[in-house]
Amino acid sequence: MEKSCTLLIHFDKGTPALANEIKEALEGNDVPAKVDAMKKAIMLLLNGETLPQLFITVVRYVLPSEDHTVQKLLLLYLEIIDKTDSKGRVLPEMILICQNLRNNLIHANEYIRGVTLRFLCRLNEVEIIEPLIPSVLANLEHRHPFIRRNAILAVMAIYKLPQGEQLLADAPEMIEKLLLSEQDQSAKRNAFLMLFNCAQDRAINYLLTHVDRVPDWGDLFQMVVLELIRKVCRTNKAEKGKYIKIIISLLNAPSAAVIYECAGTLVSLSSAPTAIRAAANTYCQLLLSQSDNNVKLIVLDRLSELKASHREIMVDLIMDVLRALSSPNLDIRRKTLDIVLDLITPRNVNEVVLTLKKEVVKTQSGELEKNGEYRQMLIQAIHSCAIKFPEVASTVVHLLMDFLGDSNVASAMDVVVFVREIIETNPKLRVSIVTRLLDTFYQIRAARVCSCALWIIGEYCLSLSEVESGLATIKQCLGDLPFFSVSEEEGTDSSKKSQQVTSITVSSRRPAILADGTYATQSAASETAFSPPTVVQGSLTTGNLRSLILTGDFFLGAVIACTLTKLVLRLEEVQSSKSEVNKASSSVLLILVSMLQLGQSSALPHPIDNDSYDRIVLCIRLLCNTGDDIRKIWLKSCRESFVKMLSDKQLRETEEIKAKAQVSHSQPDDLIDFYHLKNRRGMSQLELEDEVQDDLKRATGEFSKDGDDANKLNRILQLTGFSDPVYAEAYVTVHHYDIVLDVTVINRTKETLQNLCLELATMGDLKLVERPQNYTLAPESSKQIKANIKVSSTETGVIFGNIVYETSNVLERTVVVLNDIHIDIMDYISPAVCSDAAFRTMWAEFEWENKVAVNTVIEDEKEFLDHVIRSTNMKCLTAHSALEGECGFLAANLYAKSVFGEDALVNVSIEKQSDGKLSGYIRIRSKTQGIALSLGDKITLKQKGGS
Repeated sequence: MEKSCTLLIHFDKGTPALANEIKEALEGNDVPAKVDAMKKAIMLLLNGETLPQLFITVVRYVLPSEDHTVQKLLLLYLEIIDKTDSKGRVLPEMILICQNLRNNLIHANEYIRGVTLRFLCRLNEVEIIEPLIPSVLANLEHRHPFIRRNAILAVMAIYKLPQGEQLLADAPEMIEKLLLSEQDQSAKRNAFLMLFNCAQDRAINYLLTHVDRVPDWGDLFQMVVLELIRKVCRTNKAEKGKYIKIIISLLNAPSAAVIYECAGTLVSLSSAPTAIRAAANTYCQLLLSQSDNNVKLIVLDRLSELKASHREIMVDLIMDVLRALSSPNLDIRRKTLDIVLDLITPRNVNEVVLTLKKEVVKTQSGELEKNGEYRQMLIQAIHSCAIKFPEVASTVVHLLMDFLGDSNVASAMDVVVFVREIIETNPKLRVSIVTRLLDTFYQIRAARVCSCALWIIGEYCLSLSEVESGLATIKQCLGDLPFFSVSEEEGTDSSKKSQQVTSITVSSRRPAILADGTYATQSAASETAFSPPTVVQGSLTTGNLRSLILTGDFFLGAVIACTLTKLVLRLEEVQSSKSEVNKASSSVLLILVSMLQLGQSSALPHPIDNDSYDRIVLCIRLLCNTGDDIRKIWLKSCRESFVKMLSDKQLRETEEIKAKAQVSHSQPDDLIDFYHLKNRRGMSQLELEDEVQDDLKRATGEFSKDGDDANKLNRILQLTGFSDPVYAEAYVTVHHYDIVLDVTVINRTKETLQNLCLELATMGDLKLVERPQNYTLAPESSKQIKANIKVSSTETGVIFGNIVYETSNVLERTVVVLNDIHIDIMDYISPAVCSDAAFRTMWAEFEWENKVAVNTVIEDEKEFLDHVIRSTNMKCLTAHSALEGECGFLAANLYAKSVFGEDALVNVSIEKQSDGKLSGYIRIRSKTQGIALSLGDKITLKQKGGS
């Protein structure tokens, strides 16, 4: 059986020492060798060795040693050896160490006395302790504080033993007298701790008597005071007013640990605005004054909790929280931005956006390696602000457009998506955004960013000058035609189709970024010199679109073709001169044909894909023969789809906000206090505020209730049968990292059950915290047994076990086998939201995949998806509008997060067969194997349908 251990030391099992070598070293006179041997002996004992012959050697050769290190190691050795036999009686040879311990307690050297007193704190055998009590009490009055403080701890440890009150009946009174006369801060703290643990009323009395001196006590003493206040206020809420004053006075303590504890205690005890504001200010002060990143992250977690329950107070501190962005750590910056974005109001949005703009500008100058990622976070934050408060968009959109050519593709992508949304939601900014986009288009180096920017140009260039500038800019970035140099034999043929241009080698001003994110310097005969049109503010430069197409990116080629086609169609509407339109149309047709030529040539390693080829050919046909219906589809329907997508997104966000805003209301017959009728005599402003807040919480049902009785009954599991001599049932409570089993055991017999023990074992990532205890159960009586289990990952676990007991009639033990308790993965995962881009990134990164074939009696695709969402407790990321209509197939992405921070991604792809049944696959991906397998099992179990 496992034993409790008070000592933990790292042990390298490489070369374990031999018992004989240790014994020889201990018998010698060499002190360093003796020290080394004692260390080896302690290591072996801690790792399960018994070394039964060593005790007598230690008593003979180590006990008499005067060396302090040897004496300290001797005490550690005595601490970990077995001092009792199998029946719990103290071994007779232990009497040999009693005299040595008594000698140590009256030793002339303070260190020997101190460490011996410390050793007594970890001794549980009353037979060894009892003869030493007079010596321990004598040390309470020793002149040296080191001995006094350890003597107090020893008295506390003895008093807390099962027979401690008989051994030291007047200990609390003695320690209280000592506390009144003691001058040393550590000794005073230990004395107060003893009263706190053993005689709480005396500790409270001392605290209230010396309330004015609390700020002058040391930080360790103040921490114990705060612990006492928390304990008292939990049991007696009516008393908390006078204690809150003490906490407020400690908020100015010099110790960071004390003020952090003060803030936490204030928040847990009071809801008064003054108290919450004081706590929030303290957290902000710690956030700026502490350099440790872990401390900052913990403080940000506390601020996040405050934001959830006291948003209106946190709104006033938003700028203080924003100052945490000065930390170079990305996790701190991410958490800070998450908190700030939830606190933005029309009153503070301009100030916040100004700060974020300054931070974006800083990322340009700095040489930090993570600048690109930080810039991306800032752009997303500004995007969020601009969507919530459109009036700030005009102040940031032009600054952000400078980053369209950012080397961090994700950051540039965020900018272009932001620009696309702003140009639709803020019509006033359309002209300036289009002009700026055309000016900076040549800087864009990423194909995905180019695609989005081209779509914006195609949709939002409306006036004649904008359409002409758009066409000119795209042509400039494509360079002169053809896209590759042809051989002499083909020269004559190609010259008939297109105008031959003399190619000259041009070196690029900057490296091009290819579609895969790598750099490439273009200086080949395929590049041609061209003079930029007046729209572009710049000089000779390699066309970014040309570089990307020459790498074989024909999807971008198809996007260019569509954009040019849209611009020509719009030119027909705004340009009165037919010849100008024809001229533009023919030049665009030339570009499209050249693109097809490039795609079908051997100049590139891969030919053009069929999809891109079809799109470019469609554009060519359209330019040759346009009709009104086609024009309407190309010039209006695309924009309408985008507008619908934005309105759907806004609707979803609004619904989520409404769902969060719904709070539980109180029952019709719940008691409400009217604080206007309260007796205010003797109450401070803070106490009155606190009372009012508690009453308001009670009235609005904000006090957390223990849960519905019906829900409790649902979680009770029967562990044994009704006909078993012992009936047991368990109520399972899951607290994130802990599972508490509240087991009720009932003796159904007419006999007394002795040594009844609930033996549990676990499977999966579950671990029992404490060892089982034995109980005696009277006839037909019951017993509540609590078992704590630690959880370390999101995985379906199983708890199984037995109840073992003895009766007076039967000698052998009786075993009742319990039903298994299955811990459901659904207790650990909750629906969460992430962007489509983040989902795709995680989908590509995560290595564990579980593929579950669809096998269900449900015949409707949407109904099956809803059933999977309900069964897995996940959030559907696919927009509701995308799932509407009847088309015979459905694909949706689901997402959830576990309490351990793990991500669970699910993709549902189903199709309706001709016989009406559904087929397809549900794919689950996660970083860890456990969550993927457990979710797969859950879906397999639940997907049939029904409940």
